[in-house]
Amino acid sequence: MLRQSNQQRLLQKLSPQQIQLMKLLQIPTASLEDRIQEELEENPALENEASSLDNEYDLGENTGDTDDNFDEGPEDVELSDDTADKVDLDDFLKHEDDGDRSYDYDSDYYNGDSERQVTPASVESNFHDHLLDQLGMLELDDRSHRIAEQIIGSLDEDGYLRREVTSLVDDLAFGQNIDTTPEEINSLIAKIQQFDPAGICVWNLQECLLLQLKRMPDAKPVRDAIAILDKYFNEFIKKHYDKIQRQMNLNDEDFKNVINIIIKLNPKPGSAFALVNKAESYVIPDFFVYNNNGILELSLNSKNAPELRVSEGYKEMMRAYERGQKKDKRQKEAVMFIKQKLDSAKWFIDAIKQRQHTLLHTMQAIMDFQKEFFLTGDESALRPMILKDIAQMTGLDVSTVSRVANSKFVQTEYGTHKLKYFFSEALQLDSGEEVSTREVKMILGEIIGSENKRKPFSDEHLTDMLVEKGYNIARRTVAKYREQLNIPVARLRKEL
Repeated sequence: MLRQSNQQRLLQKLSPQQIQLMKLLQIPTASLEDRIQEELEENPALENEASSLDNEYDLGENTGDTDDNFDEGPEDVELSDDTADKVDLDDFLKHEDDGDRSYDYDSDYYNGDSERQVTPASVESNFHDHLLDQLGMLELDDRSHRIAEQIIGSLDEDGYLRREVTSLVDDLAFGQNIDTTPEEINSLIAKIQQFDPAGICVWNLQECLLLQLKRMPDAKPVRDAIAILDKYFNEFIKKHYDKIQRQMNLNDEDFKNVINIIIKLNPKPGSAFALVNKAESYVIPDFFVYNNNGILELSLNSKNAPELRVSEGYKEMMRAYERGQKKDKRQKEAVMFIKQKLDSAKWFIDAIKQRQHTLLHTMQAIMDFQKEFFLTGDESALRPMILKDIAQMTGLDVSTVSRVANSKFVQTEYGTHKLKYFFSEALQLDSGEEVSTREVKMILGEIIGSENKRKPFSDEHLTDMLVEKGYNIARRTVAKYREQLNIPVARLRKEL
């Protein structure tokens, strides 16, 4: 028997507008312009005020309008009753038999013989194209050429072959209906390994480095390097140099020359052809902080404050519909579309303004909290600060502060920093004073930077040195900070 019951629950749900607002808040300045342009293309009721004014100015020149009329601005223009009566939604709607008149080839403005404007585009050759060009120089039949193309297509961007030979046999059988053998594939792999750059089409780092050494002129240091990588590869990557030197029976000078040859090899030969993402090659700051005679001044990047407005044409369509007498079903559907676009445009403008306010409010709190650093640029002056501190100062949620801190940059007189740079936990000294963990990391980096690379300090030794300086810290914490600084363990820091 079916039983029905009532249940009351308290749920917290985000509206689509709130989700979009959080996404707007999270994106950096470099991507905001693209997001706004995307919204402008999707919503005809949204306009860029600057471009709209430029268009109106151009129209004014073409029609002979005076400067006085232009200065009135679009917001001051009022249509007369006669003009308003002529504005009807029929102008906006299209009949099905009208067709698309976007390109009127009968127009006097269209000239079929006009010169075609071509924008030149840069052409860049990637790693796989470079190998395919070399493949064309081999005298291969069509079948072998297709197999070789499959092998090249299986290489990753670093130049390594990530597919086993048996898997390549299956790929060719099912994908291209080519029946082949591991021996035939290995034969073609050997030919591709002779391509430039040296060290490609291999399965591991050891083979990659050995291929590069075998391309070098025959000499004793090169032969010793080949012997080290062939027989003592595990000891080499773990930097057990003493053991290798004893086994190879080399003096200090000869051994150092051999190691220098190896470390100059390229572990990722295909990476030289990797295309650099232009968006990641530079940083666009979201904020600017200036020191005006001891008074800090904060400003927002102008790209964060675009001049957007709701289209006057769409507004007038709504007013014309409200004044009109004829209101059929077709017009009502069009009005619903127009109203939706108008509401969406108003919301997007409000979301951009809310984004600006949240960014400035959060950055102002960070600037007040870390005022001494912004005045002096001294990294040791950074106070311990967590997301909760800024959330309490601004009244914002911790998640909102996190979205701002993780993707925004500020330009100061002492460099450009990510907002996350100013956040750190507190560490208590023996004296009871609290300092930022960033200060401890800075001192740890200085100690490691000044160590003897022949005998680098272990984590235990580093812990003792920090304790002597008054920092009460555990060895595992030192190891964590060292990893955060991208500093390897003592064994891997060792140099000859």
